[in-house]
Amino acid sequence: MTQERLAERLARWVYGTLLRLLTPYYLLRLWRRGGAEPLYRAHWGERLALAGPTAAPGAIWVHAVSLGETRAAAALVDALREQRPGMRLLLTHGTATGREAGQALLRAGDIQVWLPYDTPGAVRRFMQRHNPAIGLLMETEIWPNLLHAARRAGVPMVSANARLSAKSARQGERFRLLLAPAVRGLALALAQTEADAQRLRAGGVPQVAVMGNLKYDLQPDAALLARGRAWRAALGARQVLLFAVSREGEEAMLLQAWAQVPAAGRPLLLIVPRHPQRFDEVAALMVAQGLSLARRSQWLENGQDLPPDAALAADAWLGDSMREMALYYGLADVALLGGSFAPLGGQNLIEAAACACPVVMGPHTFNFAEAAELALAAGAAQRVADMSQGLAAALALLAEPGALARAGEQAERFAAQHRGAARRMAEAVEALLR
Repeated sequence: MTQERLAERLARWVYGTLLRLLTPYYLLRLWRRGGAEPLYRAHWGERLALAGPTAAPGAIWVHAVSLGETRAAAALVDALREQRPGMRLLLTHGTATGREAGQALLRAGDIQVWLPYDTPGAVRRFMQRHNPAIGLLMETEIWPNLLHAARRAGVPMVSANARLSAKSARQGERFRLLLAPAVRGLALALAQTEADAQRLRAGGVPQVAVMGNLKYDLQPDAALLARGRAWRAALGARQVLLFAVSREGEEAMLLQAWAQVPAAGRPLLLIVPRHPQRFDEVAALMVAQGLSLARRSQWLENGQDLPPDAALAADAWLGDSMREMALYYGLADVALLGGSFAPLGGQNLIEAAACACPVVMGPHTFNFAEAAELALAAGAAQRVADMSQGLAAALALLAEPGALARAGEQAERFAAQHRGAARRMAEAVEALLR
């Protein structure tokens, strides 16, 4: 055994030992987080692969850590079922939002569990309990012990809808001894873009193919989109500016810029935060700015299909509901892209485009670099340097009805032109299984 291989084994041993020691801390964090999101306190035995249901023999295992990955996985799961009508699905997650969304993907004979912590014992038990035919890790998930256990169990592993930003590639170099053997254990990476593929190959993935982005294949929920447009009609001539999937710190930037907009010229401001545990915090920020606020949850709880009169008269709305982004994009005339005004890499703009909602994005879109550049080239999005410029650009677009309509049409056309990744990925997985 070479000196480098010995160093890699030592790095994985140190990593596994640290995770074992930190397991009580992680469980305590789960308990605390479960105060706001109770699902985190459920099925704890699955976190160590000590309990839970067992997958059917030969199941296809898909790991989608959170909400975005789960929604992308939906298109791939549908395409896999077309390839294999009797397919049984083993679906794993790391977050409550992912697990809640994943329930819609299950059919008779499928199971859903938490992905265990990446300790050697937990991942070994996971493989023994479920013994899947193949494992698909969505987007950016690389777990050294999990991939080692899969290799020893003879389970081929695929990185699906894979992406690797230049920043992440640089950061990965610091942990090369740990990550290099993990990525060498992948049978295949199905990359979103050629740039992602080049970085994955440079990182040591033995086989990489460019397939496109699954998120283009996601069709907006027609009922939600129609409801959003009905709400927009209820507002009459009043326009709607959406801050979509906002992240910590960004709402304060927007509200500071918003205070400089004359009250008489303001559209309805709608903010939809990325994380549900921040709903109350963002509501407090909006009220502190002196805005009269209506929360989506208030009329959701009352079973009202249309916003109440008090909401229609409010200065601002808070989109404090889950899995309703198609509704919010259908309601909005233009959207500011969350995660792009702070150095967080941006959020997915493809769903906005599919809903014909033009986007204004900040400078930080490295998590969706190619989609952002393609949207710019197609006229589906604008890029600005900061939040003040972003708000100004959005308001300028709202002031030009013709330009606004063209931007919406270009956004919808852009989304339609890039579909097909789900079918290509399903065919690649089927070929690997054969």
